[in-house]
Amino acid sequence: MTFLLLVGAFAVILVGAELFTNAVEWFGRLFGLAEGAVGSVLAAVGTALPETMSPLVAIVFGAGAQSHGVGIGAILGAPFMLATLAMFVTGVAVLVRVRGGSGPAQLSVDPLILGHDLRVFGLSYGFAILVAFLPADLAPPRWLAAIVLIGAYAWYVRGHLRAEAGEDQADLAPLRFERLDRAGQDAPGASPVPRVRIVVVQLVVALAAIIGGAIAFVGAVESLARSVGLDETLLSLVIAPIATELPEKLNSVIWIRRGKDTLALGNITGAMVFQAAIPTSIALLFASGEWSIGNGSWVAFASAGVALVSTVLIFLPMVRTGRLYGRRLLIGGVLYLAQLLLVVASLSGLVAA
Repeated sequence: MTFLLLVGAFAVILVGAELFTNAVEWFGRLFGLAEGAVGSVLAAVGTALPETMSPLVAIVFGAGAQSHGVGIGAILGAPFMLATLAMFVTGVAVLVRVRGGSGPAQLSVDPLILGHDLRVFGLSYGFAILVAFLPADLAPPRWLAAIVLIGAYAWYVRGHLRAEAGEDQADLAPLRFERLDRAGQDAPGASPVPRVRIVVVQLVVALAAIIGGAIAFVGAVESLARSVGLDETLLSLVIAPIATELPEKLNSVIWIRRGKDTLALGNITGAMVFQAAIPTSIALLFASGEWSIGNGSWVAFASAGVALVSTVLIFLPMVRTGRLYGRRLLIGGVLYLAQLLLVVASLSGLVAA
């Protein structure tokens, strides 16, 4: 029964991701938004909702340090998964594309857009982790840090929304819900241009499928993990985020297959910025005592260091040369396994947590 639920939830997420990528591209087209705004803001925030809900519920509505601890693990697990496993999956998609002869090994990305995302992520997340070194009972500096992070994200979003749209957005597949839009206008030589309301309807349906599917998938994963006796830390830090990051992974794979590499990578890097700022701010405001590096939390916070290292190793050559190759993204898989081994070693008592 659990296996059938996993398969069904995955199928729902997959359908939602297909509808979402199609709708968000049209939304950007209709409002004249640049690729950075579409991929790094709209798509990133939309698909980040499933993994944001889990720590929000655990921290704000949960009772006790254990609920807060689970929420902190989920918050730290999201950027870690995006910077490692999501990059690896995207790299594999590029290699499959190359082997199938449908695209090059070098990704056609905008280094300025991705470079901007990565700088904001590195500074925001690095700042949040530095705050964790403060004594656990110092709440006011953590509250101030949360305000800084929220302000930084607002500045980041404003910058993307003010960027000018490129000319390549005209090449869009027809809106999946176009049959519902009988009043849509036909553009000569292009797909029918849908009305905004139909695009919004498709976005809402897609997000409902993504969120509902993710909730069902996470529930099935947690049930399966607990049935075989997996530790709560391993579940919240490593296992559950695999499920909640599925929308970003699937969206990126879909965009890679379509040759829209900036949208594919921007969806991940934009989600990394969001996760480094908004969920982290929730932890700093409502679970400030648990946002602290010390006995019992070293391994969890080590995932943040792995995320930052993975980001540097993957994208530093792109910043220097302006080129990014799919095989470079595979580094994320290696670092994901390294962190997984550290967590297992901690649970086995081989290293101190």
